[in-house]
Amino acid sequence: MYKISLFLMVGMLLSTAAQPLLAAPARPSAAPALSMYLHACLDERKQLREGTGPAVSPVRHSFLFTSRVPQAMGVDIAGTLGCFPRPGEMRMLAAGGFHWVRMNFDWPGTERMKGRYDFHPYDQLLAALRRYHIRLLLMLCGNNPLYDHGLSPATPQARWAFCRWVAAAVRHFRGHGIMWEMWNEPNGAWSPRKNVRAYIKLALAVGKTIRRVAPRELYVGPALADSWIGARKFLRQCFQAGLLNYWDAVTIHPYRLSGPETVVPVYRHVRALIARYAPPGRNIPVIPGEWGYASSGWTHYNAARQGRMLAREFLVNLWQGIPLTIWFDWDDFGCYPRTSADVVSYNMYGIVHPAYHAGRNPVFDPKPAYLAARTLATQLAGCRFVKRLPIGGADDYLLLFHGPQGNRLAAWTTSRRVREVVLPLASGGYRLTNETGAKTRTLVARADKLQLSLSHDPEYIDLRRILHRRRRARRGHGGVKG
Repeated sequence: MYKISLFLMVGMLLSTAAQPLLAAPARPSAAPALSMYLHACLDERKQLREGTGPAVSPVRHSFLFTSRVPQAMGVDIAGTLGCFPRPGEMRMLAAGGFHWVRMNFDWPGTERMKGRYDFHPYDQLLAALRRYHIRLLLMLCGNNPLYDHGLSPATPQARWAFCRWVAAAVRHFRGHGIMWEMWNEPNGAWSPRKNVRAYIKLALAVGKTIRRVAPRELYVGPALADSWIGARKFLRQCFQAGLLNYWDAVTIHPYRLSGPETVVPVYRHVRALIARYAPPGRNIPVIPGEWGYASSGWTHYNAARQGRMLAREFLVNLWQGIPLTIWFDWDDFGCYPRTSADVVSYNMYGIVHPAYHAGRNPVFDPKPAYLAARTLATQLAGCRFVKRLPIGGADDYLLLFHGPQGNRLAAWTTSRRVREVVLPLASGGYRLTNETGAKTRTLVARADKLQLSLSHDPEYIDLRRILHRRRRARRGHGGVKG
């Protein structure tokens, strides 16, 4: 995992309306109803999908990916297999809203003798995940000392052995909805040094193997360390070699010190490359298969800021049409020894503290980031992103979601100062929940206007009016309700 700060945030192309956008009037003279605006947004998205609308169209997803909350939420559990799953751990992970986990599928650990494979630990993991309807992404990786002197597979013999191991694995696990990922950050974690040609040869051989043995299995790659110099060239070479004929999604790791909003140019660039090299008719999504922020060890970062960044990372990716986001990491590598300052810093990406409390619920002490994930999953349950509303400035983010329980708004700003915006909402009360779910309050709209203060912390607004609050406001109980 590698991290740098790069790129500036760019705004999406947004349509505007001549009348207020969110009003749901109780009288004819008020602004148009929210339901009318929402239907217009949905019609626009339909036009974009069918190619009958404006020229700029969202990325379309195929097969099993969905941008619905919380199915689009995942978390990395790499490195925890030695003490995983522990009683109560999967229950807590699922309660946090996560529907995917990412795990290394270790070649040397499962083939200790040539041609003999032990997948039992992963059988146990899959059984634990199935109970909570959590799906699994497995990284096909690892340097096996039985081949190529323990270096990354580069010879024909090592590639053949690797593909034989892959064939055995996909036969064993096929039909369980696993997503198979080709290596992890091959533009950095490849020995003895980065070798794009060797990686491409291996990835192509693996793709052919999977399509021959279990053609319905999901195969993705390359788990690119986006922050490394030459990363984009590495990706382009993979595409030129024909790997998009096999990959069902392109996975990248867009770590950065800056806010998640700055990732937008990265997605645009990768999507442009996919559009250039993908086979005709294939819509291949981009997946940030590993991305997180540390709670310490980074300048100006702490547990509260980590939680803020988690919520914004997932929200930005939903806005950008990303079908799945894998947060790094679940815990602070509680199963790993802490013998150096580097390891301790590396450990601080977890959203729960590492100490395991057997027999207690929850079995880990959550960080604010865990609470932020759970709140997002709860507030936007079943929702899909509709539109970023053109309210406020370029630094202000008001994302409209639609779901079975009505409409929700997620709102924050990247401005250094608190920003005040006015939402054209019908007079009445609206429930607001903060980023961690610890505080809820009722905001009261007057004269079809709701004053909202935006900060760096995302907040969620239920756009269903609380009618009894409106009646109380008329009796002199106006203002912000606690």
